[in-house]
Amino acid sequence: MGHAADIVVFSDLDGTLLDHQDYSWGPALPALNLLHDLGAGLVLATSKTAAEVCGLRDAIGFPDWPAIVENGGGLLAGGQTDTPDTGIYLQIRAILADLPSGFRGFGDMTTPEISHLTGLPPAQAALARDRRFSEPGLWSGTEQDLQTFLHAASEAGLTARRGGRFLTLSMGGTKADRMDEIIATCNPAHTIALGDAPNDLEMLQKADFGVIVNNPAAPAIPPLPGEARGRIKRTQKQGPEGWAQAVTALLTELGKIGERKAHG
Repeated sequence: MGHAADIVVFSDLDGTLLDHQDYSWGPALPALNLLHDLGAGLVLATSKTAAEVCGLRDAIGFPDWPAIVENGGGLLAGGQTDTPDTGIYLQIRAILADLPSGFRGFGDMTTPEISHLTGLPPAQAALARDRRFSEPGLWSGTEQDLQTFLHAASEAGLTARRGGRFLTLSMGGTKADRMDEIIATCNPAHTIALGDAPNDLEMLQKADFGVIVNNPAAPAIPPLPGEARGRIKRTQKQGPEGWAQAVTALLTELGKIGERKAHG
């Protein structure tokens, strides 16, 4: 599930390590290189599918570390290209068929539609449809009808989460739940978590240090316990630039930057 490491960083992707507009992580490269030099771990924690994440994880440079996929619905093991198909997605779709109408999930959409909605190229949008643990979609009814739908979904065993763009239904499980599993295996001395939206809150609060990366496009995160003491911080800069500054500052605070030469 990854190597033993003194520091493990858990990071959201869109709007955090990846730029909200162009999905680039270029500005974070200096900090990613620092993590490499220190032998630290990087666990990507995202709403993306395993099919989307495995290529990104390789490109970012931490292919042997696990990734938390579909908002904590599952784990993509280090070195693997997919997660086992447990039938959870088909179960979610079957439950949805019996719920009040108004929700249109990725399973109801074409790849071009998903491409248009997300801004992803068609090839990436196809990977976003390759789901195992959750179903994102759009609500087309009234707010009152939505509450009726959400109540019925909950009664049927589904958990609903509102993200920046989509309402996502799952059988439960959070990024923080998967974090627990990874920490239990790696037993790091320090954990850092970075995210930009409310669905990252449990992860931010579970880590030794949490970082809220500035993203004006995401729903606002209210002041959190631990901010006053500096355990949870906020960046001024957005996306990968804010990510890099925060990680570098925390590595400095932990006295790790000076160790680069020993690992070089």
